[in-house]
Amino acid sequence: MRSLVLALAVFCLLCCSAARPERRRPKLVAVKRRNDTTIQNNTPENPCKATPLDFVFVIDSSRSIRLEDYDKVKTFIVNLLQFLDVGPNATRVGLLQYGSVVQPEFSLNTYTSKAQVEEAVRNMRHLATGTMTGLAIQYTMEVELTEEQGARPKSLQIPRIAMIVTDGRPQDTVEEIAAEAREAGIQIFAIGVGRVEMKTLKAIGSEPHSEHVHLVANFSQIETLISVFKSKLCGGADMCKVVEHQCQHLCVSSPASYRCRCRKGFTLNPDGKTCKAEDTCAAVDHGCDHICVNLADGYECLCRPGYELTIDLKTCNRIDYCDLGNHGCEHNCVSLPGSYICSCKKGFVLNADGKTCSQIDHCAAGSHGCEQEFMNTETSCVCKCTNGYTLRSDGKTCQKVDPCADGSHGCEQEFVSAGDSCVCRCSKGFTLRPDGKTCKKVDPCADGSHGCEQEFVSAGDSCVCRCRKGFTLRPDGKTCKSVDLCQTLDHGCEHLCVSTTDSYICKCNEGFLLAENGKSCGKPGCHDGVMDLVFVIDGSKSLGPANFELVKQFVNSIVDSLDVSRTATRVGLIQFSTKVRTEFSLGQHAAAQDVKRAVSQMQYMGRGSMTGSALRHMFQFSFSEKEGARLNVPRVCVVFTDGRSQDDVSEWASKAKTLGVTIYALGVGKAIEQELREIASEPAEMHLYYAEDFEKMGEITKKLKSRMCKDKPADESLCRCESVIMFQSQVTEKLKNLAQSIEEMSKKLETLENQVANK
Repeated sequence: MRSLVLALAVFCLLCCSAARPERRRPKLVAVKRRNDTTIQNNTPENPCKATPLDFVFVIDSSRSIRLEDYDKVKTFIVNLLQFLDVGPNATRVGLLQYGSVVQPEFSLNTYTSKAQVEEAVRNMRHLATGTMTGLAIQYTMEVELTEEQGARPKSLQIPRIAMIVTDGRPQDTVEEIAAEAREAGIQIFAIGVGRVEMKTLKAIGSEPHSEHVHLVANFSQIETLISVFKSKLCGGADMCKVVEHQCQHLCVSSPASYRCRCRKGFTLNPDGKTCKAEDTCAAVDHGCDHICVNLADGYECLCRPGYELTIDLKTCNRIDYCDLGNHGCEHNCVSLPGSYICSCKKGFVLNADGKTCSQIDHCAAGSHGCEQEFMNTETSCVCKCTNGYTLRSDGKTCQKVDPCADGSHGCEQEFVSAGDSCVCRCSKGFTLRPDGKTCKKVDPCADGSHGCEQEFVSAGDSCVCRCRKGFTLRPDGKTCKSVDLCQTLDHGCEHLCVSTTDSYICKCNEGFLLAENGKSCGKPGCHDGVMDLVFVIDGSKSLGPANFELVKQFVNSIVDSLDVSRTATRVGLIQFSTKVRTEFSLGQHAAAQDVKRAVSQMQYMGRGSMTGSALRHMFQFSFSEKEGARLNVPRVCVVFTDGRSQDDVSEWASKAKTLGVTIYALGVGKAIEQELREIASEPAEMHLYYAEDFEKMGEITKKLKSRMCKDKPADESLCRCESVIMFQSQVTEKLKNLAQSIEEMSKKLETLENQVANK
């Protein structure tokens, strides 16, 4: 019987109560298309009591739905709207349809009246593509039912409803994303038509399925659901009154269900039924010195035993029972929480009466173990030695006095006791003279075994080799070589530094000439290509922070191959996720190092993937004169993505290419080839690049550098990507220098290890 009552109460609190008795039943309105007529009856428009909802229709617009069936879905939506009170402060309505991609028609904050919503529904156009139901549910959760798109804050407790209409098996998975949407508080109604499986609808719809899942044989029968929803919209009962809700405090009805709430000062437990008192002490800065106790209307401070609350009702003072003056302690009185105890001074023990004290004789027990004499002190029994002896480190036995202790040994540096005598010694680096008292310094170079090629000098205990001016010591620490000034001076050579006997000269890489200043290098009659280059980088959450760092390295490797300046190549970058953000414009940086620094500091967005919005932003803003684009300068765009876009990419990519922007499309991992082809310039084989994972991005980098160089203007054909050649030459030279430095350091370490071993 209870399940029958629940079925009658489904959806009753979406927005309405019973209709006024003097008004007739609401009429059903068919969507008007071309020469179709409007179905009418004599029912008033809105017999329902206003209950605010955030309501989103999610409509399957796949190719399996015929055009006449598509119109029946629109008629179903318009007729269902007759039972909703549409308005900014009542029910807000949004709608999206989906095929292979999601196409939002209007959001919750787009229209403010029912007439506007109906007109928008009538104007919808059939997509006739695939069936990505899971993608549509994800878009509904992450975009449509958010405050940015018009959903009201969850604190207002306005139900968030999604009604999904579909006619076939999804081409993607729906179980996990539907469960995530329901967990986020979205109540889902699943309506299936024709060959869709009931288990798929149950995986989408909310519990109980008898109230949220409906299946009809064909689109002609979808109209039968109007009467089902109409009776529940306007004729149902309060769910809290017809079910055993078991709410501890309050029950609040919601569409086809209910939820429990707690009275002021309480919060709902994880079981969704019972309530617990709010921990005011944990939520506020109570300032209690010891203990904070929650009350129904706030909190109060208490003190631990032995303390009392001060006049500020927060801090605590200790109660000093010794100050009462009646403790009777002979030596000391120590206050405790709620009482006091007596204690004795050092060297005394408390008597059995707990008040008086007696001195302790630590030697009386005879267990002191002293070899010669002993003495009682306040804390222990201390051993002593007779005259001419001193106490050993064990504190018990005695030894004869050190013969060096009287200072009459006459040693110049060090001395040591040896039996009954005192013997002189010398510090390290010195040797004892024949008088047995004084010391002389040892010359470590005197024996001639130092092996130094040029010069040597004594340094403490060792003999150190040195080289004459113009030479430097080799890693073996003995032989010398001519000084390489290129390694020791800030020579300022742009390309190569070559050491001479006592100086150095600068040289240039192949294809360059040395300038008059003798340091910088220039190209003979050939300059790098001039272009305005904009990177469009995917920052969606599927990428992940680690891979996003690899993308930034990829961008900087491309920048390294370009001649970046105000007059040569200018570089801009935008990042996109659910939103689009300009990281820096074409006119913002005039040097490669500034561009690379900006790329390295770029923060990962990590949300959705709106590639189409990013292309629109690039077309409308990035190549504008305001952002630094130049007239009659080639415009190049590099688009990077790792997955399917949540919006259409073809429109804005086509517009950009029509106006002369050359677009390179780079895809990694789950990027869709068809989308990449729609983005890239023709021919696709010259402008589209794909890698299976981020570890193979290096292959894309090499191919893109090569292609961008080949696509330079004709008068630059002789340059052969000079910036790339220059970069490779510089890296090669640096690697040679690094290898030489490592070899020299290894020899020095080997020499030091041999010296330590010989010592």
